[in-house]
Amino acid sequence: MITDTHFATASIDPSTGDLIELFPNQTREDIERTLTGAETAFSHWRRDSVESRSAALLQMGKTLRENAQRYASDITREMGKPIGEALAEVEKCARQCDWYAENGSQLLADLPLNVETGTAYISHLPLGVILGVMPWNFPFWQVLRAAVPIILSGNCFILKPARNVTRCALNIQAAWLESGLPDGVFSILNIPDQQVGDIIADARIAAVSVTAGPKAGSIVGGSASAHLKKTVLELGGSDAFIVLRGADLKRAAAAAVKSRFQNNGQVCIAAKRFLLEEKIADEFTARFVDGVSALKMGNPMESTTQLGPMARADLRTQLHKQIEASRTLGADLIMGGAPVEGRGFYYEPTVLARVKPGMPAFDEETFGPCAALTVVRDAEEAIALANQSQYGLSGSLWTEDYGLARELARRFETGGVFINGFSASDPRVPIGGVKRSGYGRELAHFGISEFVNLQTVWLNRD
Repeated sequence: MITDTHFATASIDPSTGDLIELFPNQTREDIERTLTGAETAFSHWRRDSVESRSAALLQMGKTLRENAQRYASDITREMGKPIGEALAEVEKCARQCDWYAENGSQLLADLPLNVETGTAYISHLPLGVILGVMPWNFPFWQVLRAAVPIILSGNCFILKPARNVTRCALNIQAAWLESGLPDGVFSILNIPDQQVGDIIADARIAAVSVTAGPKAGSIVGGSASAHLKKTVLELGGSDAFIVLRGADLKRAAAAAVKSRFQNNGQVCIAAKRFLLEEKIADEFTARFVDGVSALKMGNPMESTTQLGPMARADLRTQLHKQIEASRTLGADLIMGGAPVEGRGFYYEPTVLARVKPGMPAFDEETFGPCAALTVVRDAEEAIALANQSQYGLSGSLWTEDYGLARELARRFETGGVFINGFSASDPRVPIGGVKRSGYGRELAHFGISEFVNLQTVWLNRD
C-alpha cells in the first residue's frame, strides 16, 4: 500500500496488480510554471498560420506511427487493453492528426455571410488555454480527440490525466514536443482530482473539456459554470443495441460481441443494453453467447488475447456489485458473473438475460465485460426501452427495413445512431450526447467550433 503523500499517482499493471511506476504531485510552483507557460505560448501560437499548425499535426501523426509499438505497450501496461487494440488506438490518433491537418485551412476559413448593407463574415478565433480533464480507458485517443482540434484552432491545451495512465500522458507530451509543437502549447498537470476546481478558477483557463462520468462531469461543469467558462462534457452512456426481425443475425451478433467486449468492456460509446425482438431473440442470444464464449482471455501483451483485465481493482468490484444486484432483482445469469481468481483484475465475460428497468444492469452504465439482454415485443417497445435511460450517447439499430430504421433513428434520444453497425468514433463525424451523457460535440468541424470565438465582422458600405 502506498502511503507516501509525496506521490500523487501510481501506475499499476492490471494484469498482475504489480506497481509499475510512481509519479510525484506537482507542487504549487510547478502548477504556476505550467499555467504561465501555457499563457505565454498562447500569445505566440494564436498568431501562427493554420498551415503552420497543420504541419505540426502532420508531424505528430508521423511521430505516433514511428513509436506506435512503445506507446501501445505503455497503454497495455497501464490500463490492460489488449495490445492489438492498443496499436489500433495509436493509429487512430495518427489518422485524426492527418485528417485535421489536411482539412484545417477549410475548417478555419472565414465564413462569408450575405447582408443588405455591406459584407459580413465569421472568423474562428482561439479562446486561450483549454483545460482537458480526461479518462483512462483510451489514454491516447480520448486526449487527442479533444486536443487536436483545440490546438489546430490556435488554443493551448493543459491535460489533467486520469491517475492510472500518467505514463501515457507523458508519452503524448513528449510526442508533441518531438513533432515540433512549441513548448507550452500542450502541457500536463499531474494533480489530485480535488485541485481541479482551483485550476478552473484561474483566470488563465478559458474553457474546459471533460470526458468522465456524470458525477465528475457535474462537479467540473458546475465549477466552470460558476466562473462563466465554456465546457464540453462527454459523460458516458448505456447504449441500446436494438435487433429487429429480418436483421442479419450473424452480422448483428458478431458486431454485438465486438461492441460490448472491446477494450475489456470499458468503452463509453458502446453497446451495453441489447433489446431483442422476441421473434429473433433466441437465435440472436445463441449466436451472441457462442461469440462471447469464444473470446480468448489472457495476458493483454499477447497478440492473440481478445479480453484482458479491467483497469483497476475498484472498477472490478463496482461491476460485480451491479451484476449481483441485478441478479437479486431477477436477472438470469447465462454465463460469467464472477471475478477471475488469481493475480490481476480479470472478470469473467458475463451475459445477463431478462434484464429490466430498475436493475443496475439496465439503469446504470456497466463499465466492464457484461452484456444485458432484454426481449421486447416489437420495434415500438424497443425504442421506448432504449429511451428509458438517463444516458443518451449513442445507439445501434439492426433491421433490413431502412425506412423503419430512419424513422426510429429520429426517435432515438441519443447523440448518434448506427444502423446495421456498432457505435464508433471517427474524426469526420461529430461525437457527443444528450441527457446525462453530457453536451457539446467533439470531432469534425463541430469539434473546432466548440472552442473558438465565432467572431462576426460586418463591413458596412457607404
